[in-house]
Amino acid sequence: MGCCRMKMIRAVIRPEAVDKVADNLEAGGFTALTRIEVFGRGKQKGIKVGNVVYDNLPKTMIMLVVGDDQTENAVKIIEDSARTGNIGDGKIFITTVEDAYTIRTGQRGI
Repeated sequence: MGCCRMKMIRAVIRPEAVDKVADNLEAGGFTALTRIEVFGRGKQKGIKVGNVVYDNLPKTMIMLVVGDDQTENAVKIIEDSARTGNIGDGKIFITTVEDAYTIRTGQRGI
């Protein structure tokens, strides 16, 4: 087991919300994150425009690892920053991280 309890937060959000989410996370003390451009669909199974169905929509996934005690704060920042109130705002997934190592130094933890 690692040196401290950690959670990985993966948030799949609208691409246009990424900068706001990242800026607000940084302002909240969460400086390290990873962004990945992804495609997918949620429960709505894409969108239909006329006769055309777009079932793989562009999204961005951000990932960050935080201490157990910081998880709710990070999630709240992401939700508040990414929410438009419309279908397709995204989803947040939280998993337990067993351990983490910094490659350059070999340091354990976050």
